[in-house]
Amino acid sequence: MRMIGHLNGEQAARKMSDFLFTHGIENQIEPEAGTEWAIWILADEDLERAKGWLGKFRENPEAAHFVTAARDAQTLRDQRAEANQAFERRVKGPQQLFRPLTQYGFGPLTLGLIVLSVAVFIKSGFGDHMGPVFPLYISEYDVTGGIWSRILHGLPEVRHGQVWRLVTPIFMHGDFLHIFFNMLWLRDLGSMIEGRQGTGRFAVLVLVLAVFSNFCEFALSGPNFLGMSGVVYGLLGYVWMRGKFDPASGLAIHPTTVTMMVIWFFLGFTGFLRMANGAHGGGLVLGVVWGWLASRPWRRGR
Repeated sequence: MRMIGHLNGEQAARKMSDFLFTHGIENQIEPEAGTEWAIWILADEDLERAKGWLGKFRENPEAAHFVTAARDAQTLRDQRAEANQAFERRVKGPQQLFRPLTQYGFGPLTLGLIVLSVAVFIKSGFGDHMGPVFPLYISEYDVTGGIWSRILHGLPEVRHGQVWRLVTPIFMHGDFLHIFFNMLWLRDLGSMIEGRQGTGRFAVLVLVLAVFSNFCEFALSGPNFLGMSGVVYGLLGYVWMRGKFDPASGLAIHPTTVTMMVIWFFLGFTGFLRMANGAHGGGLVLGVVWGWLASRPWRRGR
Protein backbone atom coordinates (compact mmCIF):
# COMPACT_ATOMS: atom_id res chain seq x y z
CA MET A 1 0.00 0.00 0.00
CA ARG A 2 1.43 3.39 -1.02
CA MET A 3 0.51 6.99 -0.14
CA ILE A 4 0.05 9.28 -3.16
CA GLY A 5 -0.49 12.58 -1.38
CA HIS A 6 -2.61 14.69 0.98
CA LEU A 7 -5.77 16.75 0.73
CA ASN A 8 -7.04 19.41 3.06
CA GLY A 9 -10.20 18.34 4.86
CA GLU A 10 -12.19 15.13 5.19
CA GLN A 11 -14.81 16.15 2.63
CA ALA A 12 -12.23 16.61 -0.13
CA ALA A 13 -10.48 13.36 0.80
CA ARG A 14 -13.73 11.39 0.71
CA LYS A 15 -14.67 12.92 -2.63
CA MET A 16 -11.30 11.89 -4.06
CA SER A 17 -11.60 8.43 -2.51
CA ASP A 18 -15.04 7.90 -4.00
CA PHE A 19 -13.85 9.00 -7.42
CA LEU A 20 -10.91 6.61 -7.37
CA PHE A 21 -13.18 3.78 -6.24
CA THR A 22 -15.54 4.36 -9.19
CA HIS A 23 -12.53 3.98 -11.49
CA GLY A 24 -11.56 0.63 -10.02
CA ILE A 25 -8.74 1.95 -7.82
CA GLU A 26 -8.96 0.54 -4.29
CA ASN A 27 -7.86 3.11 -1.74
CA GLN A 28 -7.99 4.29 1.85
CA ILE A 29 -7.95 7.72 3.47
CA GLU A 30 -6.52 8.51 6.90
CA PRO A 31 -6.49 11.71 9.00
CA GLU A 32 -3.09 13.15 9.81
CA ALA A 33 -1.83 16.30 11.53
CA GLY A 34 -4.24 19.22 11.53
CA THR A 35 -6.80 19.04 8.73
CA GLU A 36 -4.65 17.00 6.35
CA TRP A 37 -5.89 13.63 5.08
CA ALA A 38 -3.61 11.05 3.44
CA ILE A 39 -4.68 9.13 0.32
CA TRP A 40 -3.40 5.54 0.19
CA ILE A 41 -3.53 3.24 -2.86
CA LEU A 42 -3.67 -0.50 -2.24
CA ALA A 43 -2.26 -1.89 -5.51
CA ASP A 44 1.09 -0.66 -6.85
CA GLU A 45 -0.07 -0.94 -10.45
CA ASP A 46 -2.68 1.79 -9.78
CA LEU A 47 -0.19 4.33 -8.43
CA GLU A 48 0.54 6.38 -11.54
CA ARG A 49 -3.10 6.55 -12.62
CA ALA A 50 -4.17 7.60 -9.13
CA LYS A 51 -1.49 10.30 -8.94
CA GLY A 52 -2.71 11.69 -12.24
CA TRP A 53 -6.29 11.92 -11.00
CA LEU A 54 -5.14 13.51 -7.72
CA GLY A 55 -3.36 16.22 -9.67
CA LYS A 56 -6.49 16.95 -11.70
CA PHE A 57 -8.59 17.00 -8.53
CA ARG A 58 -6.33 19.60 -6.96
CA GLU A 59 -6.69 21.76 -10.08
CA ASN A 60 -10.50 21.59 -10.14
CA PRO A 61 -12.16 19.68 -7.28
CA GLU A 62 -15.60 20.91 -8.37
CA ALA A 63 -15.46 19.27 -11.80
CA ALA A 64 -18.64 17.34 -12.57
CA HIS A 65 -17.02 13.91 -12.56
CA PHE A 66 -15.65 14.55 -9.07
CA VAL A 67 -18.92 15.96 -7.72
CA THR A 68 -20.98 12.92 -8.79
CA ALA A 69 -18.41 10.43 -7.51
CA ALA A 70 -20.04 9.91 -4.11
CA ARG A 71 -23.34 8.81 -5.62
CA ASP A 72 -21.66 6.52 -8.14
CA ALA A 73 -19.39 5.04 -5.49
CA GLN A 74 -22.33 4.24 -3.21
CA THR A 75 -24.07 2.45 -6.08
CA LEU A 76 -20.97 0.34 -6.68
CA ARG A 77 -20.61 -0.45 -2.99
CA ASP A 78 -24.23 -1.58 -2.82
CA GLN A 79 -23.69 -3.83 -5.82
CA ARG A 80 -20.55 -5.28 -4.27
CA ALA A 81 -22.34 -5.92 -0.98
CA GLU A 82 -25.12 -7.76 -2.79
CA ALA A 83 -22.57 -9.84 -4.70
CA ASN A 84 -20.71 -10.70 -1.48
CA GLN A 85 -23.93 -11.76 0.22
CA ALA A 86 -24.83 -13.95 -2.73
CA PHE A 87 -21.35 -15.47 -2.62
CA GLU A 88 -21.64 -16.21 1.10
CA ARG A 89 -24.91 -18.01 0.49
CA ARG A 90 -23.35 -20.11 -2.27
CA VAL A 91 -20.20 -21.21 -0.46
CA LYS A 92 -22.05 -22.45 2.62
CA GLY A 93 -23.42 -25.45 0.74
CA PRO A 94 -21.13 -28.53 0.64
CA GLN A 95 -21.67 -28.84 -3.10
CA GLN A 96 -20.08 -25.40 -3.52
CA LEU A 97 -16.81 -25.94 -1.67
CA PHE A 98 -14.90 -26.34 -4.89
CA ARG A 99 -16.56 -23.52 -6.81
CA PRO A 100 -14.53 -20.40 -7.60
CA LEU A 101 -13.37 -18.52 -4.54
CA THR A 102 -12.80 -15.32 -6.47
CA GLN A 103 -14.34 -13.27 -9.22
CA TYR A 104 -11.01 -12.40 -10.84
CA GLY A 105 -10.98 -15.12 -13.51
CA PHE A 106 -7.52 -16.40 -14.40
CA GLY A 107 -4.48 -14.33 -13.66
CA PRO A 108 -1.95 -14.63 -16.52
CA LEU A 109 0.79 -16.18 -14.38
CA THR A 110 -1.72 -18.45 -12.65
CA LEU A 111 -2.91 -19.67 -16.03
CA GLY A 112 0.67 -20.16 -17.16
CA LEU A 113 1.50 -22.29 -14.12
CA ILE A 114 -1.58 -24.43 -14.73
CA VAL A 115 -0.80 -24.90 -18.44
CA LEU A 116 2.80 -25.85 -17.65
CA SER A 117 1.70 -28.33 -14.99
CA VAL A 118 -0.77 -29.95 -17.36
CA ALA A 119 1.87 -30.14 -20.10
CA VAL A 120 4.31 -31.88 -17.74
CA PHE A 121 1.53 -34.22 -16.62
CA ILE A 122 0.85 -35.22 -20.22
CA LYS A 123 4.58 -35.59 -20.90
CA SER A 124 4.82 -37.99 -17.96
CA GLY A 125 2.12 -40.24 -19.43
CA PHE A 126 -0.42 -38.88 -16.93
CA GLY A 127 1.88 -39.78 -14.06
CA ASP A 128 2.64 -43.33 -15.20
CA HIS A 129 5.99 -42.74 -16.94
CA MET A 130 8.20 -40.23 -15.15
CA GLY A 131 11.28 -40.93 -17.26
CA PRO A 132 10.74 -38.06 -19.73
CA VAL A 133 10.38 -35.54 -16.88
CA PHE A 134 12.98 -37.05 -14.55
CA PRO A 135 15.26 -33.95 -14.77
CA LEU A 136 12.51 -31.99 -13.02
CA TYR A 137 12.95 -33.85 -9.72
CA ILE A 138 14.85 -31.90 -7.11
CA SER A 139 17.61 -34.51 -7.26
CA GLU A 140 18.36 -37.96 -8.63
CA TYR A 141 20.21 -38.98 -5.48
CA ASP A 142 19.10 -39.56 -1.91
CA VAL A 143 21.43 -39.23 1.05
CA THR A 144 21.32 -41.60 3.99
CA GLY A 145 21.70 -40.41 7.52
CA GLY A 146 18.68 -38.21 8.12
CA ILE A 147 17.76 -34.57 7.73
CA TRP A 148 21.12 -32.98 8.50
CA SER A 149 22.95 -35.31 6.13
CA ARG A 150 20.60 -34.31 3.33
CA ILE A 151 21.00 -30.62 4.12
CA LEU A 152 24.79 -30.80 4.25
CA HIS A 153 25.53 -33.34 1.53
CA GLY A 154 22.45 -33.57 -0.71
CA LEU A 155 21.37 -31.91 -3.94
CA PRO A 156 24.55 -32.43 -5.98
CA GLU A 157 22.84 -31.25 -9.20
CA VAL A 158 21.76 -27.99 -7.60
CA ARG A 159 25.22 -27.41 -6.16
CA HIS A 160 26.63 -27.86 -9.67
CA GLY A 161 24.34 -25.24 -11.21
CA GLN A 162 20.99 -26.95 -11.92
CA VAL A 163 19.17 -24.55 -9.63
CA TRP A 164 15.86 -24.96 -11.49
CA ARG A 165 15.45 -28.29 -9.68
CA LEU A 166 14.59 -26.37 -6.53
CA VAL A 167 11.39 -25.23 -8.28
CA THR A 168 10.44 -27.74 -10.98
CA PRO A 169 8.98 -30.51 -8.74
CA ILE A 170 5.89 -28.29 -8.36
CA PHE A 171 4.98 -28.94 -12.01
CA MET A 172 4.95 -32.75 -11.63
CA HIS A 173 1.89 -34.72 -10.54
CA GLY A 174 1.24 -38.40 -10.02
CA ASP A 175 -2.39 -38.90 -11.04
CA PHE A 176 -5.55 -37.11 -12.14
CA LEU A 177 -6.88 -36.37 -8.65
CA HIS A 178 -3.51 -35.02 -7.59
CA ILE A 179 -3.27 -32.48 -10.39
CA PHE A 180 -7.00 -31.69 -10.40
CA PHE A 181 -7.19 -30.52 -6.80
CA ASN A 182 -3.85 -28.72 -6.90
CA MET A 183 -4.81 -26.82 -10.03
CA LEU A 184 -8.25 -26.02 -8.60
CA TRP A 185 -6.77 -24.38 -5.52
CA LEU A 186 -4.03 -22.71 -7.54
CA ARG A 187 -6.60 -21.18 -9.86
CA ASP A 188 -8.63 -19.66 -7.05
CA LEU A 189 -5.91 -18.60 -4.62
CA GLY A 190 -3.43 -17.61 -7.31
CA SER A 191 -5.89 -15.56 -9.32
CA MET A 192 -7.07 -13.79 -6.17
CA ILE A 193 -3.54 -12.77 -5.17
CA GLU A 194 -2.48 -11.93 -8.71
CA GLY A 195 -5.62 -9.90 -9.32
CA ARG A 196 -5.26 -7.86 -6.13
CA GLN A 197 -1.47 -7.52 -5.80
CA GLY A 198 -0.12 -7.89 -9.31
CA THR A 199 1.68 -10.56 -11.31
CA GLY A 200 5.17 -9.56 -10.18
CA ARG A 201 4.43 -9.89 -6.48
CA PHE A 202 2.60 -13.16 -7.06
CA ALA A 203 5.58 -14.51 -9.03
CA VAL A 204 7.94 -13.79 -6.11
CA LEU A 205 5.51 -15.44 -3.70
CA VAL A 206 5.25 -18.60 -5.80
CA LEU A 207 9.00 -18.81 -6.39
CA VAL A 208 9.94 -18.47 -2.72
CA LEU A 209 7.20 -20.85 -1.58
CA ALA A 210 8.25 -23.42 -4.19
CA VAL A 211 11.92 -23.37 -3.20
CA PHE A 212 11.24 -23.41 0.54
CA SER A 213 8.54 -26.11 0.51
CA ASN A 214 10.53 -28.32 -1.89
CA PHE A 215 13.64 -28.04 0.25
CA CYS A 216 11.68 -28.85 3.40
CA GLU A 217 10.26 -31.99 1.78
CA PHE A 218 13.68 -33.04 0.51
CA ALA A 219 15.23 -32.59 3.97
CA LEU A 220 12.42 -34.59 5.58
CA SER A 221 11.85 -37.41 3.11
CA GLY A 222 14.35 -37.31 0.25
CA PRO A 223 14.02 -36.41 -3.43
CA ASN A 224 11.13 -38.66 -4.47
CA PHE A 225 8.27 -36.16 -4.29
CA LEU A 226 6.26 -33.97 -6.64
CA GLY A 227 3.29 -31.61 -6.80
CA MET A 228 2.10 -28.04 -6.35
CA SER A 229 0.59 -28.62 -2.91
CA GLY A 230 3.44 -26.99 -0.96
CA VAL A 231 2.87 -23.79 -2.93
CA VAL A 232 -0.91 -24.13 -2.57
CA TYR A 233 -0.65 -24.42 1.21
CA GLY A 234 1.64 -21.41 1.24
CA LEU A 235 -0.86 -19.36 -0.77
CA LEU A 236 -3.62 -20.49 1.58
CA GLY A 237 -1.65 -19.36 4.63
CA TYR A 238 -0.82 -16.04 2.99
CA VAL A 239 -4.43 -15.25 2.01
CA TRP A 240 -5.70 -16.45 5.39
CA MET A 241 -3.46 -14.06 7.33
CA ARG A 242 -3.93 -11.10 4.98
CA GLY A 243 -7.69 -11.48 5.13
CA LYS A 244 -7.63 -11.78 8.92
CA PHE A 245 -5.26 -8.95 9.78
CA ASP A 246 -5.49 -6.69 6.71
CA PRO A 247 -9.05 -6.72 5.32
CA ALA A 248 -8.21 -3.75 3.10
CA SER A 249 -5.90 -6.01 1.09
CA GLY A 250 -8.97 -7.46 -0.63
CA LEU A 251 -7.73 -11.00 0.09
CA ALA A 252 -10.13 -13.28 1.95
CA ILE A 253 -10.96 -16.93 2.25
CA HIS A 254 -14.06 -18.59 3.65
CA PRO A 255 -13.57 -20.24 7.08
CA THR A 256 -15.00 -23.49 5.73
CA THR A 257 -12.24 -23.63 3.15
CA VAL A 258 -9.56 -23.03 5.78
CA THR A 259 -11.02 -25.76 7.99
CA MET A 260 -11.11 -28.26 5.15
CA MET A 261 -7.54 -27.56 4.10
CA VAL A 262 -6.25 -27.80 7.68
CA ILE A 263 -8.04 -31.14 8.17
CA TRP A 264 -6.48 -32.40 4.93
CA PHE A 265 -3.09 -31.14 6.17
CA PHE A 266 -3.23 -33.12 9.41
CA LEU A 267 -4.65 -36.16 7.63
CA GLY A 268 -1.30 -36.43 5.87
CA PHE A 269 0.44 -37.13 9.17
CA THR A 270 -1.79 -40.11 9.96
CA GLY A 271 -0.19 -42.28 7.30
CA PHE A 272 -3.60 -43.00 5.80
CA LEU A 273 -2.57 -41.20 2.62
CA ARG A 274 0.90 -40.67 1.22
CA MET A 275 1.47 -36.90 1.19
CA ALA A 276 4.42 -34.55 1.00
CA ASN A 277 4.07 -33.45 4.62
CA GLY A 278 7.34 -31.53 4.60
CA ALA A 279 6.25 -29.47 1.61
CA HIS A 280 2.78 -28.92 3.07
CA GLY A 281 4.12 -27.87 6.46
CA GLY A 282 6.93 -25.71 5.09
CA GLY A 283 4.64 -23.96 2.62
CA LEU A 284 1.89 -23.36 5.15
CA VAL A 285 4.23 -21.98 7.83
CA LEU A 286 6.01 -19.67 5.40
CA GLY A 287 2.71 -18.49 3.89
CA VAL A 288 1.25 -17.73 7.32
CA VAL A 289 4.36 -15.83 8.46
CA TRP A 290 4.61 -13.94 5.16
CA GLY A 291 0.93 -12.99 5.21
CA TRP A 292 1.11 -11.88 8.83
CA LEU A 293 4.21 -9.76 8.27
CA ALA A 294 2.75 -8.22 5.12
CA SER A 295 -0.37 -7.22 7.06
CA ARG A 296 1.53 -5.29 9.73
CA PRO A 297 0.78 -1.53 9.64
CA TRP A 298 4.46 -0.58 9.47
CA ARG A 299 4.88 -2.87 6.43
CA ARG A 300 1.74 -1.76 4.54
CA GLY A 301 2.69 1.88 4.87
CA ARG A 302 5.95 1.48 2.96
